[in-house]
Amino acid sequence: MTDVPIRDDMIRLGQFLKLANAIETGGEAKLRITAGEVTVNGEVEVRRGRQLHRGDVVGIDGESLRVA
Repeated sequence: MTDVPIRDDMIRLGQFLKLANAIETGGEAKLRITAGEVTVNGEVEVRRGRQLHRGDVVGIDGESLRVA
């Protein structure tokens, strides 16, 4: 699992994926999220604007990224 530090108390899912370098563009984030390829805390998440907080775990491409 990789910890990805954020500056504020919250970050949106699409922004977090870009910050973590899991995807390259916001457009790719939208496509991957709406296709059901991203999980948050073990459950498929289809909302790009989902708010993430420290401790949440995002899964994509078999990788786990924790909001830190």
